[in-house]
Amino acid sequence: MSKIIKKMTLAAMLIAMSVVIGIFCKSILNFGGGLFRITFENLPIILSGILFGPIFGGIAGLASDMISYLLSAQVYPPNFIVTAGAITVGVVSGLVAKHLVKKRGNAQIITAGALAHVVGSMIIKPIGLFQFYGWAVLFRIPLYLAIAPIEILLLCLLFSNGGFRRLIHEIDMEIK
Repeated sequence: MSKIIKKMTLAAMLIAMSVVIGIFCKSILNFGGGLFRITFENLPIILSGILFGPIFGGIAGLASDMISYLLSAQVYPPNFIVTAGAITVGVVSGLVAKHLVKKRGNAQIITAGALAHVVGSMIIKPIGLFQFYGWAVLFRIPLYLAIAPIEILLLCLLFSNGGFRRLIHEIDMEIK
């Protein structure tokens, strides 16, 4: 199998994970009419950015947001500013991992995850949601101050797993 096909397949699996996690969390952990949602859908997007770089990370953010929108029961048109926030999560995590903190490890994961959440989830997405919720959207920022560390911790635990590290090493060797 060609290198690009493997990369695309793994990225597609991460997109599917993001969609499933998002739909599950939005259905069960949704408070305040959608304003306060506890969701971990950014975790696979950040992982895609860290593993494959900013282009695939951005594509993962775009695809997962659009597919989630199509599968949800939303009655309003897609919000492209929120989609830009999802894209930004993948792009920023990929840029940080590939250009700012290149050595794999907790520093890379923490920096990539934190900056991706600050820019994508705490700045861009609230701007897009302002039209629906007004200033109440600012209360989502503290929510992401709790969600981001949980996602980052989960990513650190995942990367500390020996089996996952071997898999990533094999993928890196085959894709590069």
